[in-house]
Amino acid sequence: MDALEFRAANPRLRDIFDEDPERYERARPRYPASLIEELVRVTGAAPGVRVLEIAPGTGKLTVDLAGSGCAITAVEIGPGMAAVARRRLAAFTDVEVVVAAFEQWRPPAEPFDAVVCATAFHWLDPAVRVPKAARVLRPGGLLGIVATHHVAGGTEDFFAEVQQCYERWDPATPPGLRQTRESDLATDTGEFTRSPYLTDVTVHGHAQEITYTADQYVDVLLTYSNHRALPGPARSGLLADVRELIESRYDGAVTKRYWHELVTAVRVGG
Repeated sequence: MDALEFRAANPRLRDIFDEDPERYERARPRYPASLIEELVRVTGAAPGVRVLEIAPGTGKLTVDLAGSGCAITAVEIGPGMAAVARRRLAAFTDVEVVVAAFEQWRPPAEPFDAVVCATAFHWLDPAVRVPKAARVLRPGGLLGIVATHHVAGGTEDFFAEVQQCYERWDPATPPGLRQTRESDLATDTGEFTRSPYLTDVTVHGHAQEITYTADQYVDVLLTYSNHRALPGPARSGLLADVRELIESRYDGAVTKRYWHELVTAVRVGG
């Protein structure tokens, strides 16, 4: 865990992502090819296969998944994010982007072959997300949830030193907060294994490291809801300190490690 993750998901922060969808599309990384390949394999994504994607954002996962030829219905709560996703997916005639909150969205009568959600499941209502996602699946259909973690690796000294910037500008930062290694993560799959609708729960991890210039790193920080939610002076001070640290002590660039976990489960009855 680090300062990007320590706050519990706050439903009021969910709408913040729609404030600057163009920055989100520009700055947020795509998913590793190995994860996309696994997701296509386990979902059987191909022409004629119907996939529901929950909270696609600007289509970071959707574009790669659509390349398999499957038909996708993508349900996105933010109209700005949905507009960017539609633009990026314009070449795929079997992809539809619907503006709605998943919890209130009315699914079609025909069930889906797969339901996927990438780096957004934690924003959904815990009382609704698993039951509703499972109920819209056909028997034997697959649920695939991607969780993204900021883990130790890359320019490790920077990520230890930068905590002082967070402690200075954000009083909610726990003192001495440090990143966790992926080998020490404890994946909680309880809500999937406890569901009467699901079986065969599995977890596979995929790592990637990305090098950012100071400008690029500040850009990606401005796509995180807890950074955007800071009061203006605190946010400006924090970002200025982060930029100065990268430029003065790390030759203008740092490498960040991400760990993407793909949790899959099968709809009972197949």
